Amino acid sequence: MENEQTAADFLKSSTMYQEFLAEREEILRHKWLESEKAGKDVGFDRALIDWIRKHRSGWKASRQVQTG
Repeated sequence: MENEQTAADFLKSSTMYQEFLAEREEILRHKWLESEKAGKDVGFDRALIDWIRKHRSGWKASRQVQTG
Protein backbone atom coordinates (compact mmCIF):
# COMPACT_ATOMS: atom_id res chain seq x y z
CA MET A 1 0.00 0.00 0.00
CA GLU A 2 2.84 2.38 0.79
CA ASN A 3 4.38 1.95 -2.69
CA GLU A 4 1.00 2.59 -4.31
CA GLN A 5 0.60 5.81 -2.33
CA THR A 6 4.11 6.91 -3.22
CA ALA A 7 3.44 6.30 -6.92
CA ALA A 8 0.16 8.21 -6.72
CA ASP A 9 1.88 11.13 -4.98
CA PHE A 10 4.61 11.11 -7.62
CA LEU A 11 2.07 11.24 -10.44
CA LYS A 12 0.19 14.11 -8.80
CA SER A 13 3.38 16.15 -8.57
CA SER A 14 4.87 15.12 -11.92
CA THR A 15 4.90 17.97 -14.42
CA MET A 16 5.12 15.52 -17.29
CA TYR A 17 2.06 13.64 -16.07
CA GLN A 18 0.13 16.87 -15.58
CA GLU A 19 0.95 17.90 -19.15
CA PHE A 20 -0.18 14.49 -20.38
CA LEU A 21 -3.51 14.89 -18.58
CA ALA A 22 -4.01 18.41 -19.94
CA GLU A 23 -3.24 17.27 -23.49
CA ARG A 24 -5.53 14.26 -23.15
CA GLU A 25 -8.33 16.54 -21.97
CA GLU A 26 -7.90 18.74 -25.06
CA ILE A 27 -7.97 15.70 -27.34
CA LEU A 28 -11.15 14.43 -25.68
CA ARG A 29 -12.73 17.88 -26.05
CA HIS A 30 -11.76 17.88 -29.73
CA LYS A 31 -13.21 14.38 -30.12
CA TRP A 32 -16.50 15.56 -28.63
CA LEU A 33 -16.66 18.64 -30.86
CA GLU A 34 -15.83 16.70 -34.02
CA SER A 35 -18.30 13.97 -33.12
CA GLU A 36 -21.03 16.57 -32.62
CA LYS A 37 -20.25 18.06 -36.04
CA ALA A 38 -20.28 14.64 -37.70
CA GLY A 39 -23.41 13.48 -35.89
CA LYS A 40 -21.60 10.33 -34.77
CA ASP A 41 -18.66 9.25 -32.66
CA VAL A 42 -15.52 9.88 -34.73
CA GLY A 43 -13.38 7.74 -32.41
CA PHE A 44 -10.35 8.60 -30.34
CA ASP A 45 -7.73 7.70 -32.95
CA ARG A 46 -9.23 9.93 -35.62
CA ALA A 47 -9.69 12.79 -33.15
CA LEU A 48 -6.13 12.38 -31.89
CA ILE A 49 -4.59 12.54 -35.36
CA ASP A 50 -6.80 15.47 -36.36
CA TRP A 51 -5.99 17.37 -33.15
CA ILE A 52 -2.25 16.77 -33.55
CA ARG A 53 -2.33 18.00 -37.16
CA LYS A 54 -4.49 21.05 -36.51
CA HIS A 55 -4.02 22.16 -32.92
CA ARG A 56 -1.13 20.58 -31.00
CA SER A 57 1.64 23.01 -31.88
CA GLY A 58 -0.51 26.03 -31.03
CA TRP A 59 -1.73 24.41 -27.84
CA LYS A 60 1.81 23.55 -26.74
CA ALA A 61 3.03 27.09 -27.46
CA SER A 62 0.13 28.51 -25.45
CA ARG A 63 0.86 26.13 -22.55
CA GLN A 64 4.52 27.15 -22.52
CA VAL A 65 3.56 30.82 -22.27
CA GLN A 66 1.05 30.07 -19.50
CA THR A 67 3.39 27.88 -17.45
CA GLY A 68 6.53 29.90 -18.07
